[in-house]
Amino acid sequence: MKNISFVFFCLCLLFIACKNDGASVEERIIGIPKLINRPDNLMNGKEWDNVQNQYAKLRDAILKKPKDSKAWVELAELFIQEARVTGEHHYYYPSTLMITNNVLGFNPNEKDIMFRCLAAKASVELSLHDFAGALETANKAIVINPYNAQIYGALVDANVELGNYPEAVVASDKMVSIRPDIRSYSRVSYLREIYGDPKGAMEAMKMAVEAGGPGQEATAWAMLNLGKLHYKYGKKKDAIVIYNIILEDRPNYPYAQEALAEIMIENGQLKEAKDLINKAIISIPDAYAYTQLAHIAKKENNKAEYERLTKEIITMMEADMKTGHKMELDFARVYADLLDNPAKALEYAKIEYARRPKNIDVNREMASIYSQLGQKEDANKYFTVACSTNSKNPELVNIKQKLSM
Repeated sequence: MKNISFVFFCLCLLFIACKNDGASVEERIIGIPKLINRPDNLMNGKEWDNVQNQYAKLRDAILKKPKDSKAWVELAELFIQEARVTGEHHYYYPSTLMITNNVLGFNPNEKDIMFRCLAAKASVELSLHDFAGALETANKAIVINPYNAQIYGALVDANVELGNYPEAVVASDKMVSIRPDIRSYSRVSYLREIYGDPKGAMEAMKMAVEAGGPGQEATAWAMLNLGKLHYKYGKKKDAIVIYNIILEDRPNYPYAQEALAEIMIENGQLKEAKDLINKAIISIPDAYAYTQLAHIAKKENNKAEYERLTKEIITMMEADMKTGHKMELDFARVYADLLDNPAKALEYAKIEYARRPKNIDVNREMASIYSQLGQKEDANKYFTVACSTNSKNPELVNIKQKLSM
């Protein structure tokens, strides 16, 4: 059975490998997924060289020993990091999930390899918004190693997204006690915001930034979230400073460019925002960037450009859905906020709500859509749940004002 499983693994990955030019016969037979070249502006000094060297080392190990579980798992971990840096989620996440599922089929004897494989799988499931699957996978990993901070991070994230907030707090406390670092402080920040302490959330995220290395992607991500917290809670100038510092340490970081552009759009600096978003798209052409451009076209009354962009956004999101990414909440927001179609938005939001009825963000979106539809009784039901953690999210204030009219 194990031999059959491995043959199936190779055949599955063969499709991915064969789509990439330059693969050797051996690589095609074994089914080693290729590493996608980064755009020039995402090379980040020697970082890309190090990634290529690591990939070559792992590829050679797998070619020498096709059932080298350790090499496969390290390849999965490398792909997860590349997905974060490049935004090539549609390629790296299915490849990684296939690798982890089949390595588990190898049933490696080494507990560390099994644990790392489960941790990588949980990470991908979280990124694909399969939160119930991630929770199940993380709990399997905890049985193997209950003293690893990273896996408690997966438990925090899965429980937060499923609305299991008390369980998320317990996992977060355990994570910090094991390893107080950039990842654990970030989780503390998320939970403090959820429980209505934005000031405490900013303090914890600042600790996360200070725990990270300068110029590293993880540090840039923590700084980005610190900037977003400042922006969300009325400290726009501080947010701008933080975004610019990110771009000094890590030039062309697309998420910081998008965040700056959001403020520019709010300030009416539409041309400057458009230029910045187009720079971000060169690095990572994600749906959010195109959504920003569509909002600009809408403000400029450029109907043709608005329609072109909205069609492209829907196409991109549908393509992501086909790779296993659960994006119903994203669709709901696009239809509600960009396309002014709350009825269609509600169709998608209901699907997400069925998966995560306790999550305050999902309930806030349901309340917002129902208020757009003028159905105040339904809106109030979801609004109550959205406020159940004492969240101070400014969107709740806007919804409350609409419901009081």
